[in-house]
Amino acid sequence: MPGMAFYIFFLPENLQLNASRNKRWNGDIAALPADYIKAVLEKMAAYGDRVQFSLVSGGLEPSYQVINNMGKAMAFDSSHHLLRGHEDAFTGANAGPVLTLDQVNAAISGYGASSRSSARTGRVVKAASGPGKTAAARLDEQVAATRYAYFKSNRETLPPRIAEYSGEIDQLLKKGKPVEEAFGEVVKKYF
Repeated sequence: MPGMAFYIFFLPENLQLNASRNKRWNGDIAALPADYIKAVLEKMAAYGDRVQFSLVSGGLEPSYQVINNMGKAMAFDSSHHLLRGHEDAFTGANAGPVLTLDQVNAAISGYGASSRSSARTGRVVKAASGPGKTAAARLDEQVAATRYAYFKSNRETLPPRIAEYSGEIDQLLKKGKPVEEAFGEVVKKYF
């Protein structure tokens, strides 16, 4: 065609045109860093026994809301700070299902922390489940379930920061102490 110029651009072979500029959370708990999940569990221990993750949050970790037994919710951003103006993030297709503390513990109990320790690279990796699960993993699940059941039924009488000592309570339970004695020993020692 006269008067028309055609330009042909040559791109290097190693140039990736479809590269994603932003990495986003894919909705799978297994894709979340272990440190992030630990902080979510701490917020749940402090503010409520249910959690709901936003599916529209930008970045590797989503914002989430912790819901108490009266249905009141506190929303947190991916850095675990209070989130304001979040109404749309937790409605309809923008939010994942509401999960109880038991469901979160069950979901992560099937995962083992990666050998990498940094928050950016340390991921929660799915471990074997079912009959292939080790005795130690089954014991950890049983101890966590026992501890949480006692905590849930005695929440009003326990100190507000008791969740900070859940690891110590777990160790006492693994040594064979009854759950009431394990909690009582930690309360006596720290409160």
